[in-house]
Amino acid sequence: MALPEGAIDEVAARVGTSLRGDHNGTGLRIGIACALFNGGISLRLLEGALDALSESGTERNDVTVAWVPGAFELPLVARAFAEAGKVDVVLCFGAVVRGETGHYDFVAGGCASGLQHVQLSTGVPVIFGVLTTDTLEQALARSEPDDEGNKGREAAVTGIEMVRLLRTGPLS
Repeated sequence: MALPEGAIDEVAARVGTSLRGDHNGTGLRIGIACALFNGGISLRLLEGALDALSESGTERNDVTVAWVPGAFELPLVARAFAEAGKVDVVLCFGAVVRGETGHYDFVAGGCASGLQHVQLSTGVPVIFGVLTTDTLEQALARSEPDDEGNKGREAAVTGIEMVRLLRTGPLS
């Protein structure tokens, strides 16, 4: 269910301070970790993100992409990006498609938990752009090129918004 139009403004009128990050990517340094396993999906997510970053004003020289073997390895590279202090946000892309064994649960859960730990321990936003789907068809639908519903595009916008939010008023 989407937030009703005007709801943020209505809440702002009822509180002392209402914070929200904007979508201006100018000057932001972006680290991107992409999984090679199911790499065709990762690439589609990355392309959606790069489109959104370009549209937001982020310069291509401010974007670094690191390729990792699979989704399970994303947290380690995300931590390396965050601890190096050279990026403002880390976007992580991959796809874990459910199979016939419990491997899916370990990979998807470990990846999500690891990425959350990195952002909480470093204070650098780490965006979970990893598709966890039951079928390849679902992953393809969520990574459709040139589509507003591309989850890579959404992850890039979320990343920019989180950096800007954390740099505003009482949060900075």
